[in-house]
Amino acid sequence: MTDPVCKMEINREDAEASSEYNGQTYYFCSEECKESFDKRPEKYVERGKKAASGGR
Repeated sequence: MTDPVCKMEINREDAEASSEYNGQTYYFCSEECKESFDKRPEKYVERGKKAASGGR
């Protein structure tokens, strides 16, 4: 899986932190990435959706 903030590949078991947003759990490589996500989760969720759809 990929940390939605820094895009680092991580294993769920190795994640330093996690957050819930809109019923989904997101995993992070560090507390700093979690804090960034928690401040503006929509920024990272929308960016991930655009990447998954090829930027459309």
